[in-house]
Amino acid sequence: MIKESDHLNTSDDFNGVMLNAYPDSIGQNLHDLTCMLKMPEFKNVFSFLYILPTFFNSDLDRGFSIVDYNLNSDLVRQEDLKALEDLNIGLKFDIVLNHLSVGSPQFKSILDSGKQSEYLNFFIDWNAFWEGNGEMGKDGVIIPHEKFLNKLFMRKSGLPVLKVLFPDGTEKPYWNTFYQDISYTKLTQSDLNNLGDLSQEQIEFIISKVNTAIEQKQDFNTIDFEDFNHLKDNVLKIVYRNRSYLGQMDVNAKSQLVWDFYEETLSKLKNYGGQIVRLDAFAYLHKKVGASNFFNKPGTWHYLERINQIAVKNKLILLPEIHAEYGMGLHDDVARKGYRIYDFFLPGLMIYAIENGTSKALLTWAREIISKGYKTVNMLGCHDGIPVLDLKGKEVNGIFNKGLLNDADIEGLMKTIIERGGRVKNLYDSSGQKISYYQVNATFFSALGEDERKLLLARAIQMFMPGIPQVWYLDLFAGKNDDQAADKGGDSGHKEINRSTLNMQEVRSGLQKDIVLKQLDMMRLRNTSKAFLGTVNINETSGSDINIEWVNQNDKALLYANLKTFEISISYTQNGSMKSMNFLNP
Repeated sequence: MIKESDHLNTSDDFNGVMLNAYPDSIGQNLHDLTCMLKMPEFKNVFSFLYILPTFFNSDLDRGFSIVDYNLNSDLVRQEDLKALEDLNIGLKFDIVLNHLSVGSPQFKSILDSGKQSEYLNFFIDWNAFWEGNGEMGKDGVIIPHEKFLNKLFMRKSGLPVLKVLFPDGTEKPYWNTFYQDISYTKLTQSDLNNLGDLSQEQIEFIISKVNTAIEQKQDFNTIDFEDFNHLKDNVLKIVYRNRSYLGQMDVNAKSQLVWDFYEETLSKLKNYGGQIVRLDAFAYLHKKVGASNFFNKPGTWHYLERINQIAVKNKLILLPEIHAEYGMGLHDDVARKGYRIYDFFLPGLMIYAIENGTSKALLTWAREIISKGYKTVNMLGCHDGIPVLDLKGKEVNGIFNKGLLNDADIEGLMKTIIERGGRVKNLYDSSGQKISYYQVNATFFSALGEDERKLLLARAIQMFMPGIPQVWYLDLFAGKNDDQAADKGGDSGHKEINRSTLNMQEVRSGLQKDIVLKQLDMMRLRNTSKAFLGTVNINETSGSDINIEWVNQNDKALLYANLKTFEISISYTQNGSMKSMNFLNP
């Protein structure tokens, strides 16, 4: 639990600063990260740590394919958790509501025991779900009728399915919204011992055909075994038997076993010291034939309330994570239900404001947060990309609701970031056609053209925005795009551009730089001044100026910033007198 200290209140009205990192983002493990936080330069800078889910046992998608919610002993020790508690730093965790790894005990039970597994209904059998509402395809996977298929919200190209082999030799397609990977072990001579009376030359021919197909990722059904095509089915059975899976399998929220699992998991997170729980991918959890299967209503609301009841029992605050167009109004719907919301709008609005020298769109959003009483967690960079889909307008029930930026401005924003090395992530329909951009992957510093004046300006504005300011570790150290890591990651490696590990020497070197020390000063003010527990006002200014004031009885904090000259002036009360920070960048 958070102790009394110089940090701000950690109740539901908490308004301090949160660091965001993987357990091994600094050094080699969570111990190294805590050592950094013990340095004098970090005293009273952070009240929370949002620790990403390689904290747990996982096998894909940098932690978001959870095997189980036990501590990853390679990266985390109980002593590390005690050290964070001693530093008065509370924890925010993820629970990935929609899916669980193929390597989880639950799915492995299905692979091992098939129809006899107690977890048979823990995941979603795609064909059983769509039975009677589609046509069976040649590959044994039901293709939903077009009127249903066209409504599905897709996160990748093609049907969201992973086919797995049961012990009896049958294949089952399971719902798989996000990542998957299938690996095939190359054939050896011993694999073909029971295939028949074949010569050594014939065996080598078949092995060569199969292993070449594996190397080239060829469709096995297209292999021409020439004189041995009559053995093709038996050979492919051997190939399929020797495959292994990685994947994030959608859970079946209609099963009580799933809710028992949620109960167990939230209790674990509380025992680890968790106070805030981010609900990853919760909007995909409720599924229904004829719906988009993204934030189905009212089903998603029912599930959200049910998980919240478990959270309340464990004294946990929920943060539902949702990416959707501003024009859909889902952020407003979630906030009106009393939940905190992620401010996915701020990163794009901030870059747009700084690059165009205009505060209008950014302050329009800030005023909406204040007028509607939203409780937000905001950010600039994060483990994911810079959201752009979120800024768009959207037609809802025949009415077009405007976005925070128009399409031309969003396209211009994306073009700027891409020209600076960013990479685009898109959304697709069931046929594999792109239907929309989703996010741009880049470090926030590189997205700003690696201009320290712009980064410092962005950080100052973030520290005065309403909500909990969340800070990506790499942004603090002005991290640049890691193109080599992104290239190495292949088709799904775009996110690695912003996940470079910093060793302790790089941390020490960073702490000698003004861009790092000035950010820490701003964060420390935000994290300790009682002014930020009061009310916030967005004062009227000209189009390139920003003037934000926080007042809490006798405590005040005031920001003046100019988006064209990059001038920053911060004044605040301390022990009854006014102090100031001034940054006039050349």
